[in-house]
Amino acid sequence: MSATLTVRLDDQTKKRLDRLAKATARSKSFLVSNAVKGFLEINEWQVQEIKRAVETADRSGAKFIEHEEVTAWLGTWGTNKEKKPPE
Repeated sequence: MSATLTVRLDDQTKKRLDRLAKATARSKSFLVSNAVKGFLEINEWQVQEIKRAVETADRSGAKFIEHEEVTAWLGTWGTNKEKKPPE
């Protein structure tokens, strides 16, 4: 099942969409539908991973390492004074 959705585009975006539709022999609807699907895949994944990370961080006993400790450790990589990972 499909649904109709009205989208307002500025003139420049509409022109770009027109050119791409013509160049690819695809309809504007096809291109916009694919663009929305791609946008949703990326953003839904990101939101889900953020939720998962927050749940992990909120658990009892979760460990955190200060940013400064991590960057100091990373700064020793590739040197003869490489430090062990912070705990």
